[in-house]
Amino acid sequence: MDRWVGTRGLSDAELAERIRADGIDILVDLAGHTAGNRLGVFARRPAPVSVSWMGYGYTTGLSAIDYFLTDGVMTPAGSEGLFAERPWRLDVPSLVYRPEPGMGPVGSLPARVWGGITFGTLTRSVRINHRTIRVWSEILDRVGGSRLVIDSKDFAPDSMRAALQARFAEHGIGPERLAIGYHSPPWDLLRCIDIGLDCFPHNSGTTLIETLYMGVPFITLAERPSVGRIGSLMLEGAGHGEWIAGSEAEYVAKAVALAGDLASLSEIRAGLRGELESGPWRDEAGFARRVERAYREMWRCWCDGEGRHRGEPGEGGS
Repeated sequence: MDRWVGTRGLSDAELAERIRADGIDILVDLAGHTAGNRLGVFARRPAPVSVSWMGYGYTTGLSAIDYFLTDGVMTPAGSEGLFAERPWRLDVPSLVYRPEPGMGPVGSLPARVWGGITFGTLTRSVRINHRTIRVWSEILDRVGGSRLVIDSKDFAPDSMRAALQARFAEHGIGPERLAIGYHSPPWDLLRCIDIGLDCFPHNSGTTLIETLYMGVPFITLAERPSVGRIGSLMLEGAGHGEWIAGSEAEYVAKAVALAGDLASLSEIRAGLRGELESGPWRDEAGFARRVERAYREMWRCWCDGEGRHRGEPGEGGS
């Protein structure tokens, strides 16, 4: 970058004026409605073109923001009505991944050592609901001797772990089938998981691509765009759309089938990281070029009088 400007001490009005004074052409939001966001700045339209991207993963609900930078998996054709912004679709994936240092080697398949399948999820408690618990319980019931690891900072307190155990007990799953807790960083824990289980209708995020990088396949359910298709994006970008389910029944069936084929799981574990390293998820330079082209096209639309607030742009390009 050419310059970094600290903005924490500026009010929304002051920051909007600073952006105007600096002559910013394209203003990009990376926070949405998460803590510390500056949507009040975007509401003032301090730049000709504004874009929402990545950090929030869903519409901001602000008509003042022109575009939602996405792709055809997270935001398929026909879902435009769910967004206040206009979806601008990049080629899949519309994100890129840089592994954390110190993640270490993948390791061998845990089921070969432990003697049973270990399912796992590293999602937050807010994304675990009655549907996910019922479906995960059915999977555990159908895969004899299996267990489920649920790991998140939310489950560090004993009370949170006990509450979740009680919800699984309603479906006949005892605490001996569950390993609920919190580990940071999660790399060693991921080495103990055979198959990941994504949550729904709001999918997990970064932990999914980290799961793949540690050689662990996961099952996801494609639901409402866009936060219900984050898992689908991860898998399509990795070349493994076969792990995407279209219904709860198919989700269960895919998990059970994968659990019954240790030879395939071993092969997947041995090759998954290499596939990611040679694929689009790790192509940082190529991804940067795609985003740059999108920004240039957005700017061209505005200059030609076709921008969102100067008429309607053409279909977003990659």
